[in-house]
Amino acid sequence: MTVDTFEQPAGSPAALFGLSGKTAIVTGASSGLGLGFAATLASAGATVYAAARRLDRLQELADKYPGVVPFRCDVTDDADRRALVDDAFEKTGRVDVLVNNAGMAGPPHAEQETHEGFTRILDLNLLAGFHLSTYLVTRLTESADETDPVNASIINIASVIGLVSTAPIGGASYAASKAGTLGMTRELAGQWGRRGIRVNAVVPGWFDTEMTDGLFTNEKSAGWVRRNTMLGRGGREGEVDGAVLFLASDASSYVTGQALVVDGGWTAR
Repeated sequence: MTVDTFEQPAGSPAALFGLSGKTAIVTGASSGLGLGFAATLASAGATVYAAARRLDRLQELADKYPGVVPFRCDVTDDADRRALVDDAFEKTGRVDVLVNNAGMAGPPHAEQETHEGFTRILDLNLLAGFHLSTYLVTRLTESADETDPVNASIINIASVIGLVSTAPIGGASYAASKAGTLGMTRELAGQWGRRGIRVNAVVPGWFDTEMTDGLFTNEKSAGWVRRNTMLGRGGREGEVDGAVLFLASDASSYVTGQALVVDGGWTAR
């Protein structure tokens, strides 16, 4: 008795979600959600430029996932942004996916916000991703031709704080940056869709990361998350990664201008 070798059809899950031969850039990849995004895309077969300022942490990630290329980058610096994109093109010949994840939180109370601090949050959380995206699109357009059309995915990491008020936790500058991210996502999707570039956003709810340090170790705030989330808990490690992989892969080839909310039902109440 012989057993025929099973071959995956073109539309199979492995083909739809696989990233073999593709190059991705993930900013803010040294910790938190960004670290998980980089690991997931590398595990799916992509060469992943993991970008952040803490090179030692990026090297630890690269040691664990061979597809990861650690790259020190301050995304608020224009020269660093260009060097990141240029190096990826020069070393791999392409960039298929950009995940704009780098970000930071601000003070929770509006009266504590300074002009300089507010501007710094917008610069990192919103403007850096915008300028990185526009430079990438410039490079993609320059390298495209009729035999090699552009087929790229830009994924902006927003937050439920950009959709609804989460007072007393959150902050005006952070909310403004994430609401701006969602508006920017829709506009760039409209401008670049006919070039073969999809632009979407992932909107995480409450996850235990460096940015939310103390939220889940304090029973009062942890209880607040449980009470206001339909699933009765905060997000677990890896629970946003599938959304990013979906938007990075051909599984979402007809999806653009969308905000994919991964919040356990927080905003649906």
